[in-house]
Amino acid sequence: MDGSCKHFISLSLAWLAFFCLYFTFVSAELQRFQQPVKADGSLSFLVIGDWGRKGAYNQSEVALQMGKVGEKLSIDFVVSTGDNFYDKGLASPDDPDFKDSFTEIYTANSLQKHWYSVLGNHDYRGNVRAQLSPILRRIDSRWLCLRSFIVNTEMAELFFIDTTPFVDEYFRNPKHQKFDWRGVIPRKKYLRRVLKDVESALRESVANWKIVIGHHPIRSMGHHGDTKELIMQLLPKLEANNVDMYINGHDHCLEHISSITSPLQFLTSGGGSKAWKGDFHYLDRDEMKFYYDGQGFMSVELTQTNGRIAFHDVLGKVLHSLDLSKQLYTAM
Repeated sequence: MDGSCKHFISLSLAWLAFFCLYFTFVSAELQRFQQPVKADGSLSFLVIGDWGRKGAYNQSEVALQMGKVGEKLSIDFVVSTGDNFYDKGLASPDDPDFKDSFTEIYTANSLQKHWYSVLGNHDYRGNVRAQLSPILRRIDSRWLCLRSFIVNTEMAELFFIDTTPFVDEYFRNPKHQKFDWRGVIPRKKYLRRVLKDVESALRESVANWKIVIGHHPIRSMGHHGDTKELIMQLLPKLEANNVDMYINGHDHCLEHISSITSPLQFLTSGGGSKAWKGDFHYLDRDEMKFYYDGQGFMSVELTQTNGRIAFHDVLGKVLHSLDLSKQLYTAM
């Protein structure tokens, strides 16, 4: 075989490898995880956001009450809505903040379940790949954090979305706050893929309950308020695909806003540690159902046809609850 033939074969193999890698990248679906439900078919979980402060700002007190409520409800898992480690995420997979703010804080037996977590804007200010690293799962097997993914149960699907790259403000002055955009740039291509994957997954879902989780609120009367980028780009897809709940953190409060144009409920659980005080935006009274600017967390209980959501304060007291009902759809 002469040199030109060898060169041609080598070049062809290189292009073949490139196209295989390319099509794997652009056609990759959201990673899915199976979560079993209880023997009676019900499901329960807790939601906490904006928490990782080594126990400070009542993080430890909130964790204590989470343990008690988690035991009472016999929860199946915990959801984290992001800003998992303050102030700048994790520096590396062996960053001691992981143990100091997670493993050694959420020690109750009832909380020794899977923790499904998304990234927040403060997490992006550290080493994002550290939080996504499987090394953390070897340190604490509860931990699972990815950019966007799906958790499947028998009755509900939870769609976790990476919302930080949607926010224009974070890209306007990169010298003011540095973010780890590895894996996100080019941004427009990344966002198109996220939206396409989420829309496709929502459209194909046959779950009786569809729940979407992100760090940033779509609607909020808290400190940060509405996220206009999500209202424009994500909200129409949620409404078109009959999503029941959008759950978020980012605003350090607990709140419930009910959509007046669809059955969608906007639920904020961002009171895991430091909370805002007296800083809010006014909303229409028909939309605003509940707002509390202190620490706390949220619990969710689901059956095939009924759901109950409750907001708990730092003492475990239920401040607000809502009951939802669904028609049970069966395949023909």
